[in-house]
Amino acid sequence: MRIATILAAIAGLLLGTAIVAYFGFGAVLGALGTIGWGGFAVVIVYQLGLYLLLGASWWAIVPPPRNRFRAFVWGRLVRDSGSELLPLSQIGGFVMGARAATLLGPSTSMAIATTIVDVTIEVLAQLGYTVLGLALLVRVHPQTALIYPFAIGIAIGVMAIIGFILLQRRGAALVERLSQRLAASWLPGAASRARPMLDAIDAVYAHRGALAAGFALHLAAWLASAVETLIALHFMGVALGIAAVLTIESLLYAIRSVAFAVPNAVGVQEGAYVMLGALFGLPPEMALALSLLKRGRDIAIGVPVLLAWQALESGTLFRRRTRDGEAG
Repeated sequence: MRIATILAAIAGLLLGTAIVAYFGFGAVLGALGTIGWGGFAVVIVYQLGLYLLLGASWWAIVPPPRNRFRAFVWGRLVRDSGSELLPLSQIGGFVMGARAATLLGPSTSMAIATTIVDVTIEVLAQLGYTVLGLALLVRVHPQTALIYPFAIGIAIGVMAIIGFILLQRRGAALVERLSQRLAASWLPGAASRARPMLDAIDAVYAHRGALAAGFALHLAAWLASAVETLIALHFMGVALGIAAVLTIESLLYAIRSVAFAVPNAVGVQEGAYVMLGALFGLPPEMALALSLLKRGRDIAIGVPVLLAWQALESGTLFRRRTRDGEAG
């Protein structure tokens, strides 16, 4: 699996480089420079505000009494930073985010359980976001060949997420029975470790109002992310309407979801921006500059976040060893 991930990352990097080279490094860098440092700072501040909304989406589904709100904002920051900057699958980022949240509040079982449900709700909200983008695409370009692949993708996505929810809700007994069978020989203690997480998932799904709130917040976050792109394009001197931006962004992230095996969607994101931007008159160099701008934003936010997380982990480990030494 690690070799496949590395090969996918290399292939994506080569594809992204080839796309930029085809349209000209100078033209793309020139387009990127039009945003200026002030515009770049505005984009970063906006994205940090968006993380408050994403953290609230996660926090909202936690059964009462809820832990500290900041734990889930912090966990979400680490989740996305790990997914976007490190050569990991998205699942690796989910694990990192859950672990980071436990440092500030929730138990391990609750952090993992709510991460699973939060990701599920976010995918559901993304499907709604994609449906909106597809509807706008049909209205503006009813003859484009992209309509049918996206419609099929949405249908597959709906079936997949329904299956995943059923697994969470109906598959708990199966997971527990399997853990008990394997515990004696291969996985000693597996059943005792699995049960708290399964109970936590049940507790999360028991609060349907909280799940609805989490969905609404996630959908708002997806829509707000399109506004961020609109702001970036404004600073770059590109006049593109909100409907066009919503269409491009929603379908872009649908493509990224399909290409989840490629770390950071390297190359995939760049190609998608060029393809979708062309439908609305966005020049390819501007589309690529927008993609690179978002990667620069992720680096500017993600590197300090991951360094701070490692510092917190080191501090926690040091304190644990100190306590163990004093107890011994």
